[in-house]
Order: sequence, then structure tokens, then C-alpha cells
Amino acid sequence: MLALFLFLTIYAWPAVRFNGLHFLYQDTWNLGRLYSDPISVGGQQVLPDADYGILFLIVGTLLSSLMAMALALPVGIGTALFLAEGAPRRLRGTLSFFVELLAGVPSVVFGLWGYVVLIPLLSRHVYPMMARFLGFIPFFGGPTGSGYGLLTAALVLALMIVPLIAATLRDAIVATPIALREAGFSVGATSIEVFWKVVLPSLRRVLIGSSMLALGRALGETMAVLMVSGNALNYLPDNAYSPISTMSSFIVSQLDSALQDPTSMAVRALAEIALILLVISAGVNMLARVLLRYAGGR
Repeated sequence: MLALFLFLTIYAWPAVRFNGLHFLYQDTWNLGRLYSDPISVGGQQVLPDADYGILFLIVGTLLSSLMAMALALPVGIGTALFLAEGAPRRLRGTLSFFVELLAGVPSVVFGLWGYVVLIPLLSRHVYPMMARFLGFIPFFGGPTGSGYGLLTAALVLALMIVPLIAATLRDAIVATPIALREAGFSVGATSIEVFWKVVLPSLRRVLIGSSMLALGRALGETMAVLMVSGNALNYLPDNAYSPISTMSSFIVSQLDSALQDPTSMAVRALAEIALILLVISAGVNMLARVLLRYAGGR
């Protein structure tokens, strides 16, 4: 991890010096005039008119990941409860196997399914209905677009991380001491009350840990998001249906164009994006440790 951080820092350093802090709060990604002679700016060789800002990528990455977590967390908890206690006993093993199998499906498969099935369904039927009935809620009204966008990316990400949350939590529910459940039943609680008020609070460390792992995967997901997000450039989303780009998918989509820059500044700017994504992921892990320590101390 330290070696990766050092490599990205050293390689992206010329871009860090050229871009400055405005790299974080401007919506401008312009490679400059590719067929002009490079110029010197602040001691760095760049193409004329080259300008780089990635606020639209930071917003797209965080919004799509947080929306995916908001969708996936209740579904993951419900799925884990069903697999552990609600499903017929003879089917629990089979259903759990398929959920674990779903967690290992390559992301490009989810992306292709989203492109072929989800986008036409959402754009023709679901999004117009949502805009009509939920339009009074900020961010859910306005033009519904072509189906590529923020909410579609969040839905695909949610489908990808639900198995991760559900499989981890199911194992923890099964391993919960019987005495803990019996204590709940002894005071007259129902099965649902025992789960929500006794079992689930005792598993908060597992829930926090699995949620942070899922968030980390959502933040770094590339191919599936690339295929359904709309790949917006220099554009902040107006509503939940707007096209977006995320940091990881943008690096992949722009690498070929960036390699045309004879000064290599565009590639180094992509490396700077990767560096920022690495810092965000490390921040998520640190937050998880803080939450786990807090949960364990109660």
C-alpha cells in the first residue's frame, strides 16, 4: 500500500505541481491542442490550453457509491435474515451458495446486463414514472434522460455489493449464540424483535466491516459503471437521472486519448486521479477502523 502510494505520488507529482488545488474544485478536463508545440508553464511542459479539473468525477464517484450503499444496505440485511432464518431449512444451503456465487460474478457481466436490460427498462418505464410521482422530491424531478446516469450506476453497484453484505452478515447471524436469542424470547419479544433489538445490535461490528468493504468496492468499480453511467465530461448531475463519470471509469475511458499527449502531462493527471481515489479509499478504511473501535467499546 505504501509502495503504491509512493509510486503514484512520484509519477503524478508534475501534474500535482501544474494543476494545483483547482484540480479538486473545477469541472474542466481539456487535454489542450494535441498538434501544437508544447509550452512551459511553471517549469512543466504541457500542451497549449491544457487544463485539468475533476470536481465532476469526485461528485459522481461519491454520489453513485453512497446511493448504492443506501439501496444495498437494507436489501443486504433483509437477504441475510431470510437466508439465515426465513428460508426453508432444506433450501438455505443452496440459496446461500447462489448468493456467494453472485458475489464473484465479474463486474463486466453486471455492466452488460445493465446496458441490455436495465437501461431500456428504466428509461422507458421506471424513470418517467418516478419523475411523475416523486418529482416533488429534490433531485428526483426533471428530465429523465436516456437511462444512462447516476441512479442506473447506483442500482448496478447496489446489485454488485448486496451479495457481499448478505453473505458476510448471514454467517454472523448463524453464529450468534443461542443463549442471546433465548434471552430475548424470555422477555416476550417476537422473532422479528429479537433480530432487530438483540441479534443485529450484537453484530454491529460485522455490519460496519462488511458495509465498509462494500463501499470500498463501489468507490473503485470501473467496468460496470463505465457501461451504464453515461460518461459525462465536465458536467455535474442536475438530478438522479443525469449522466455522470466516476474516477476509476474515467481513467480507463480517457487513457487512450491521454497517451496522445507528447508531454505525458495528461497521463500524469490521470495518475493524480488514481492517487486521490487511493486517498479516498484509505480514508474509508480509516473511518471503518474508527467506527469499529467505537462499536467495540460500547
